[in-house]
Amino acid sequence: MPRLAPARQLPGLLLLWSVLQLLPPPAAPGPLDRPGVRRLGTRGPAGSPGRRPAPTRAPYSGASEPGGNRGAGVCKSRPLDLVFIIDSSRSVRPLEFTKVKTFVSRIIDTLDIGAADTRVALVNYASTVKIEFQLQTYADKQSLKQAVARITPLSTGTMSGLAIQTAMDEAFTVEAGARGPTSNIPKVAIIVTDGRPQDQVNEVAARARATGIELYAVGVDRADMESLKMMASEPLDEHVFYVETYGVIEKLSSRFQETFCAIDKCALGTHGCEHICVNDRTGSYHCECHEGYTLNEDRKTCSAQDKCAFGTHGCQHICVNDRDGSHHCECYEGYTLNADGKTCAVQNKCVLGTHGCQHVCVSDGAASYHCDCFPGYNLNEDKKTCSAIEEARRLISTEDVCGCEATLAYQEKVSSYLQRLNSKLDDILQKLQVNEYGQVHR
Repeated sequence: MPRLAPARQLPGLLLLWSVLQLLPPPAAPGPLDRPGVRRLGTRGPAGSPGRRPAPTRAPYSGASEPGGNRGAGVCKSRPLDLVFIIDSSRSVRPLEFTKVKTFVSRIIDTLDIGAADTRVALVNYASTVKIEFQLQTYADKQSLKQAVARITPLSTGTMSGLAIQTAMDEAFTVEAGARGPTSNIPKVAIIVTDGRPQDQVNEVAARARATGIELYAVGVDRADMESLKMMASEPLDEHVFYVETYGVIEKLSSRFQETFCAIDKCALGTHGCEHICVNDRTGSYHCECHEGYTLNEDRKTCSAQDKCAFGTHGCQHICVNDRDGSHHCECYEGYTLNADGKTCAVQNKCVLGTHGCQHVCVSDGAASYHCDCFPGYNLNEDKKTCSAIEEARRLISTEDVCGCEATLAYQEKVSSYLQRLNSKLDDILQKLQVNEYGQVHR
């Protein structure tokens, strides 16, 4: 439960008032029909509510067609710091106070509520002032409307000036949830009352307006028109409204919707964006493009982009541009594309070229392989390189031949030496025999 600020009393201050569209004036001008005041819910001769006229200015929705919803699809509420200041003095009967709460809830329904959008506070006043909840208390419509439904009347006097001063001092502060001047978020107060202020509102309302608060004043039944004008911002015909009874005050909520909306230029169809129109918070817009396209320099038209060139494709191996500005991924040979359409898994390790086989790589599946050799070769013990079968035999044969030739040459050389030696020995023996024979016969 949010902590409620205690009721407090403050001298001479005025209320901010906010209101929107109303119905045409009665056929015969009454005492309340004065310049600068809009009127809603006047009664016809039989006392029945009068018919609501067509708006004096074209609604933002452009809904000039009969039966069209005002603002439907064209109007979006702009961010506000919005404070309701509601009169709950004894002159407001319980059923009438319920009508005021319904009016507040219906306005909330037309707004985009949130911390970054519209923030809402409510100040309840009579002879005392009570802040029911601050701008930062609730950030969604349901919680806001539930808080509004729990509010009970204070049932005493009408200190409108005190209520306005309290709103300035305690509701429109950064500590209470209001956004600072650099945010450019409008500060708006809507004051609802059915009587004459019992304090001075002129000066306090002027101070409130001087601080940048836009004041709307809604008068009901016995409300004093001059006091409403003193509280409201200029131009008065857009900020001061009057209804004869609380029974028709709810109808003003549609006028506040129109007042607080920003034109949805994208819905109007005049934006000129080739692909996508995006509304900005300020009532302006900008153009964007579909995926696969980039915005051209004119900030409206789009060109198909080369996502593969931008490097944002996410493909693990190969990016392939398609005709419509899109792309798809492919994989190198030996890989297959995974289910994510981007990454690749090994299909054939032999194709990768990292197998190390000297001759032939044989794939055994997605992740295994073995090496083989060309015909006439055997796989070596390293299971990768190959040796020729005939070459081995040739080497062995060559070695044998070399051995034989060397042996024969050696043998021939030895035989030659032996033959020459034998010849010499024969000569020596022959000479010895001749000498010996000669001596014997001497």
